[in-house]
Amino acid sequence: MSKAETLKNSRDILLKLHKAMVDLEREMYEGLNGPQTPGQFLNLLLENDDFAWLRKFSMLIVEIDEMFDLKEGVTDEMVDANLKKVRELVGMAETDDYFKAKYQFSLQRDPNAAGLHSQLKALLSQIEN
Repeated sequence: MSKAETLKNSRDILLKLHKAMVDLEREMYEGLNGPQTPGQFLNLLLENDDFAWLRKFSMLIVEIDEMFDLKEGVTDEMVDANLKKVRELVGMAETDDYFKAKYQFSLQRDPNAAGLHSQLKALLSQIEN
């Protein structure tokens, strides 16, 4: 599998992982604050500081999508740079302790998220840095 294919597969897993964590956060938020409409919850995801940690995932997914949509083509350097970002994100290389705590909590609380995280790490370990 090429690095570009690995990145595409990583992006797909990252999207599923992001959704699992968003669903968990919504369940916990609504447990404390009552049901939210989809629009209300979207506003929370976009604007509430408590959900900022999830934006790291969504921004990386968008960045990867935009890279693959480039008309000029994708370079090996671009693929490598994004693979590195995915590795750092799921490796919790982030210096933000709040991000790490929320991500670890999600992985401990949701078996689906933990499985996707493991699947992503295994996929990334198949290629050289």
